Amino acid sequence: MQINSSAVSLNVDDVPASSAFLVEHFGFREEMAADGFASLTRDDAGMNVVFLRRGLETLPADQCDEHAAGLILAFVVEDIEGELARLRAEGVVITMPLTEEEWGERAFQVRDPNGVIVQLVDWNASTSN
Repeated sequence: MQINSSAVSLNVDDVPASSAFLVEHFGFREEMAADGFASLTRDDAGMNVVFLRRGLETLPADQCDEHAAGLILAFVVEDIEGELARLRAEGVVITMPLTEEEWGERAFQVRDPNGVIVQLVDWNASTSN
């Protein structure tokens, strides 16, 4: 098997709101969009983020009403303090403050308008000590 690209698909109530959040605050761009669907990408992300409207008829019955609960959309960044300051300046509410785990990982979290958790992570902290 050869994988040509990757995506994570998240069911949300308001696709345009989640899409706009990633575009405005995280530099994604919409690659494709239609009623109840948006696929976003960044050249450096390594995957697409797809938002699907809950209840979308094209989804299997056991999936169509599920919400993207319990999932963390994590992006590894180089300058975590700079990203934290930038998001605060843009008025994004930080829902988990910058924390450091005992193994060196540093992270903070925000939520998009649909409650999807977006976490920015610095995994380099564990290798720089």
